Amino acid sequence: MQYASDLPAVTIESLSVKYRTMLESRPTFKSAVMRLGRPKQEVKYIEAIKDLTLTVQPGEFLGVIGHNGAGKSTLLRTIAGILPPSSGKVTIAGHVTTLLSVGIGFNSELTGRDNIRLGGLANGFSTKEIAEKEDEIAEFSELGEFIDYPMKTYSTGMYLRLGFSVVTHMDPDILLIDEALSAGDASFRDKASKKIEDMMEKARAIILVSHGLQTINEMASKCLWLDHGRMMGYGPCDETIQAYEEYVSAGSSSIVSEEI
Repeated sequence: MQYASDLPAVTIESLSVKYRTMLESRPTFKSAVMRLGRPKQEVKYIEAIKDLTLTVQPGEFLGVIGHNGAGKSTLLRTIAGILPPSSGKVTIAGHVTTLLSVGIGFNSELTGRDNIRLGGLANGFSTKEIAEKEDEIAEFSELGEFIDYPMKTYSTGMYLRLGFSVVTHMDPDILLIDEALSAGDASFRDKASKKIEDMMEKARAIILVSHGLQTINEMASKCLWLDHGRMMGYGPCDETIQAYEEYVSAGSSSIVSEEI
């Protein structure tokens, strides 16, 4: 499918995403007796993304950084359509392929080879498209004879390597990746990085979440910094990463000062 070159790959407008969670409050003696010892549960809403507006243009590689719980993975899941927006909207132009966590679209009881087919189907590709790439995917994953073993025998790294191999061989329009470049040894990570670079010639856009600031700086064309769901910085990676590191350093210093 062809898209107009001036049409953004991803458009995010005033996006907010809230989670509904249940918290157990500490009971008093009286309430514990009245409720027969059962803890009281309270509903709490957590705003993981707060009023985010962003456009990812064709050909861009966007790196997303921030501390744990900053909203990075929530953002990817919302772009992928896994999580619904609480308000605002996300518009995509093209087919989205995701590698968001270990085992999405996989069945641990099946072999790695079977899961190549399953993972391809889960990402919206035809059986013909999958069959044409099956051997290439198996070879790229470097799993050897384990490709024909049940995935319940796999380590976390093996899961990620196979998942990365599946989604990056399906020629997606928009690729969403969450920490997958940390999979495998140094040799596989180098190969994975080169594969991503090759994909930029075909994909309309790539969005990568990673704690590896050096990886983001080397590969991404722009960088988004999130903190508690809010955009703290957006622009050239070197400038955004420097601002993030200074912010983290200042926060650590203030904590030390308070303790002293």
